[in-house]
Amino acid sequence: MDRAEIVHQNFLERVRRGSLPPGASPDGGLTPSEAVAIFRAQVLSRALDRTSRAMQKAGQGFYTIGSSGHEGMAAVARSLRPDDMAFLHYRDAAFQIARAGQVPGQSIAWDMLLSFACSAEDPISGGRHKVLGSKALMIPPQTSTIASHLPKAVGAAYSIGAARRHDPEHRVLAEDGLVMCSFGDASANHSTAQGAINTACWTSVQSTPLPLLFVCEDNGIGISVKTPKGWIEASMSHRPGMRYFQADGLNMHDAYATAQAAAEYVRLRRKPAFLHLRTVRLYGHAGADVPTTYLSKAEVEADEANDPLLHSVRLLSEVGALSCEAALEIYTETCARVERIRTEAVTRPHLKTANEVNASLVPPARACRSTNGPSAEARAEVLGSDLRAQADPQPMSRLINWALTDLMLEHGELVAMGEDVGRKGGVYGVTQKLQQRFGQDRVIDTLLDEQSILGLAIGMGHNGFVPIPEIQFLAYLHNAEDQIRGEAATLPFFSNGQFSNPMVLRIAGLGYQKGFGGHFHNDNSLAVLRDIPGIVIACPSDGAEAAMMLREAVRLAREEQRVVVFVEPIALYPMRDLHEPKDGGWMRHYPALDQRIALGEVGVHGDGTDLAIVTYGNGRYLATQAQADLAAKGVAARVVDLRWLAPLPKEALLAAAAACDKILIVDECRTTGSQSEALMALFYEAEGRPMARVVAEDCFIPTGPAYAATLPSKESIVAAALRLTGVTT
Repeated sequence: MDRAEIVHQNFLERVRRGSLPPGASPDGGLTPSEAVAIFRAQVLSRALDRTSRAMQKAGQGFYTIGSSGHEGMAAVARSLRPDDMAFLHYRDAAFQIARAGQVPGQSIAWDMLLSFACSAEDPISGGRHKVLGSKALMIPPQTSTIASHLPKAVGAAYSIGAARRHDPEHRVLAEDGLVMCSFGDASANHSTAQGAINTACWTSVQSTPLPLLFVCEDNGIGISVKTPKGWIEASMSHRPGMRYFQADGLNMHDAYATAQAAAEYVRLRRKPAFLHLRTVRLYGHAGADVPTTYLSKAEVEADEANDPLLHSVRLLSEVGALSCEAALEIYTETCARVERIRTEAVTRPHLKTANEVNASLVPPARACRSTNGPSAEARAEVLGSDLRAQADPQPMSRLINWALTDLMLEHGELVAMGEDVGRKGGVYGVTQKLQQRFGQDRVIDTLLDEQSILGLAIGMGHNGFVPIPEIQFLAYLHNAEDQIRGEAATLPFFSNGQFSNPMVLRIAGLGYQKGFGGHFHNDNSLAVLRDIPGIVIACPSDGAEAAMMLREAVRLAREEQRVVVFVEPIALYPMRDLHEPKDGGWMRHYPALDQRIALGEVGVHGDGTDLAIVTYGNGRYLATQAQADLAAKGVAARVVDLRWLAPLPKEALLAAAAACDKILIVDECRTTGSQSEALMALFYEAEGRPMARVVAEDCFIPTGPAYAATLPSKESIVAAALRLTGVTT
């Protein structure tokens, strides 16, 4: 007999005998009807756990991490409002069930069983995963199994105060609302949890409103590794700027009263609180897990003797809300009802084709207020002398700055954030004057933590803002890449397009930066981004195109709710000259406000037919230099600039190079994992013309005079082009 069946039989027998575990008396303000409602939610959660395991054995269900032992979260749900956004721990079915009882018209057992069965009719994920979540219940789905949802919970809480000052068009959170996020005691040790809690405290001590409730469900163990006794209290009870509360999750009255006090503190004080909730874990970690392989039988049985449902029956009996017989009847009827619903849920249709599965990778477009752009008067007031400077050609960094200024003037929901973006104006001055122009509420200097920067952006995106976070250097993204891979990019997919977190993530990156930094400031690999489904990756190569592409990136985020990564080549920020010193050949005029480059629109420079040099970013700059040298040697080349690296503009690239005899791909990223691999495959599979590539070596970039030794150069491009075309010098 497995542990789930043992717990089930123990409950039946002990309630029949009235042999209930001892504990504190009921004292917490719950009315009898509220207590019974919480118990019903707890029982339904337990019944669903048992059924999910049976479904897996029968091949009808596919994921069995359950909530048994954590049913105290039903009381936490009742202490909150149903419009308080909740980012849930994966053991929080009881929370979602209890919240459904607060919102009319819900069919929570049916909905959750459809999710267990991965039915295409599952109302949250459309059959893509067994997830907790509901649009009606203000619960975004979570598929992370650690704590990567905590940084965005901080961001969502921050957005409530920000929305009071700058109300976004698509705001969803109430002005007096709060955000709740829950996680396990083992997850509290994860860097995302530690970073989020630190960020919340850092924000709070500066008196910035942050109505956030952390709920740590402490069952004393991770998968098999125990949490040291007293660890959570010792490490969390004295954090500056955060109030600590402790409750017994086995006692619905204590859990409710303490959670209500914590929620009231957060709601009234607009400061974060930490609710430390005692729980137990029943059945082991997941369906295939056998807890007696790493715990003694006595330890397992001790937790089973403390079954929260047994404690709830005792408490209900003590206040006269429900007799043991009536409680047992609710339990058996609920189990039977879940089994009846299961028999129908497993017959509902499933996703079958790739198109059906990936239909929610890209969120649906949303209606936005129309705008005619910033007024001439507003631009004159904000830009000042910069407005006059727009008559002259400028380098990329300045044109990006002006584009950001005009976009923030036009759209009040745009918010920039990152390390040093405000007062300093960014590491390279790209965001200079923005905080002076728009204030600290819209140009936010963050603490030094990339996970928190991206979490802030994701959370603000949940509440109608269009964030423009900045990561100072491409290599620094690796500290936080899962915030894009596992959080931002997956949200539309696992919510069937119901939730989104649009953003334009600006990253200064790539190679060729002279005299500074080495590999951490010259990171020439985009592989970590290229394989993330659903995101857009843009990489401009001159200032005018950067401005026009940034306008499109903001449109994609604002109107189409996309996650856009905007990679800005650092070496091209200050670039002025092309062929000779002081020729000004790489500076550009600021494009008119109505000009933008659409997603998938490639750039074609020149009309040569001997050779198409397909490239992007710094590669376009070098290829343009090489283009002139090749012309002098009788090779007529055109330069095709990708601009948009994902989704790869396949048809546009093929059309741009169609007239050319041969294809040379120039990619400043490393040989392995670079765009060149996909481009070679594209052109070979489509047409099979003679091709070659010039790419960086599989090596890190050094500091000093050899900074570009491993990278493509004008000379290597010319040499490869001559070999490919058969022209001898």
